[in-house]
Amino acid sequence: MGILTLTTIIATGLMAGLFFAFSVAVMPGLADLPPENARGAMRRINARIQNPVFLLVFLGTAVLCVVVAFQGRIVGGLLYLVGCLLVTMAVNVPMNNRLESSSDSYWPEYLRNWTLWNHVRTVACTASTVILLLGF
Repeated sequence: MGILTLTTIIATGLMAGLFFAFSVAVMPGLADLPPENARGAMRRINARIQNPVFLLVFLGTAVLCVVVAFQGRIVGGLLYLVGCLLVTMAVNVPMNNRLESSSDSYWPEYLRNWTLWNHVRTVACTASTVILLLGF
């Protein structure tokens, strides 16, 4: 296994861990708060996560997955690209944008749907890590 593949496996694992932490700790913790507090906290999280380190790992992993897919690890690369990158851009980011301009009444719907799609990202990134490790 080359350094590029190993780096990709580590990066997909990091993203799986981030999404897992949101699924099992962050979102359940926010669910325990009153909607106005939870919405405000999530808005701050959404603002803070857009930082150079996160963006480097999130987008850098996508680039690495494209490269390793062209090297034959198609399934693992596509799992990340579709299950993480595409889901994030098509589902989670639009929900985050709506949360930014919504009232507290949107919070229960946001919490339910955002968390569901975050579970999808968690599973996709974890599967990508395992599949890349297995050589697919």
